[in-house]
Amino acid sequence: MCVRRFSRRVVGRNVTVTRKESAPLVVEPFIVALLLAAALMHATWNAILKSDSSDRLATFGVIMSTGTVMGLCVVPFVPIIEPAAWKFLIASVLIHVLYYTFLLKAYSYGDLSHTYPIARGLGPLLVALVSGRFIGEELRTQDIVGVFLLSFGLVALAMPLRNVVPRPGARHGLATLFAVLTGVTIAAYIIADGLGVRSAGPSFEHRISYIAWLCVLEGPWLLVLAFVLRPDTVWGHLKRTWYRGVMGGVIANLGYGIAIYTLVLGPMAHVAALRETSVLFGALIGTLLLGEPFGGRRVAAAVVIVCGLVMMNGPSLF
Repeated sequence: MCVRRFSRRVVGRNVTVTRKESAPLVVEPFIVALLLAAALMHATWNAILKSDSSDRLATFGVIMSTGTVMGLCVVPFVPIIEPAAWKFLIASVLIHVLYYTFLLKAYSYGDLSHTYPIARGLGPLLVALVSGRFIGEELRTQDIVGVFLLSFGLVALAMPLRNVVPRPGARHGLATLFAVLTGVTIAAYIIADGLGVRSAGPSFEHRISYIAWLCVLEGPWLLVLAFVLRPDTVWGHLKRTWYRGVMGGVIANLGYGIAIYTLVLGPMAHVAALRETSVLFGALIGTLLLGEPFGGRRVAAAVVIVCGLVMMNGPSLF
C-alpha cells in the first residue's frame, strides 16, 4: 500500500508520522467527529454563561471549579507528566486567566452571536499564521485560502448591524476589542497546550494526566475572585443557580479535554480550525435560544468563516 510521510518537530525531537496516501482529510474522520462534538460542547457552555445575567463571574467560577473536581478525580490514577511539559502547562494556566478576563468583558459589552464568532474564528487564524515558524507545521495553498476566508468573515461579522437597536449597556467597539483579545489568548493557549500535551509523555495516560492537571490548576481562581469581590452576594447566587455552573463545567471540561487530546493526533492549525466550527453553533444558539439579533449579513459571514475552517482541513484541491 502506498503511504506518505511527513515530519514535524515536537519539543526538541523529530516525530515522523506515516499517513496513507489515499487519506481524504488532513485529520482522520473519527477525530473530525470528536472535534465537532467538542465544538458543540464549547458553544453550549458559552451560551450557558452568556445567558446568566445575574453574576456571570460566579457562574464562570463554578464552571471552572467543576473542572478542578473532575481533574482531582483523575490525577491519582495517571502517571505524572514529563518535566518538559510543565512549562507549557504553567504558561497555559496564565494565558487562560487572561482569556477568562477578556471573555467576560466581551460578553458584558456585546451579544454572543457577535463576540463569540470573532473570538473563536480569530484563534485558528493566528495559529495558522505562526504554525510554520513556531511549530514546524507547513500550510498548503488551500490552507492560506482558508485563512483569507476567515479574515473576510471576521471583518463582516465585526461590523455593526443596521436597523438594530443595541441592548442596554451594549458597546459595539469594546465588545469587538475584547473579542479580538480573547481570540489572541485562544491562539496562545492552543499552542501552549498543543506543545504541552505532545511533550507530556509517550502514553495515552500521560496525555490524560496533562489534561487533568490543567483542569486542577486553572479551575478555582475565578470562583475565589468572585468571593473576594462580592462575598455578600455570591452565596445567594450559587444557591439559586449552582446547577447551571456545574452543568456548564462538565460540558466545558469534557469538550476541552477532547480538543487538547486531538492536538496530538493531527496538525495543530487544522485541529484548532475544526474545533472552531463552534462559531456556527454559537451564532445559532445566540439567535435561536437567546433572542439576539443576527441578520442576513452575519449569517453569510458565519458561513464564510466555517467554509474557511473546513477548507483548511479538507482534501488537497490545488
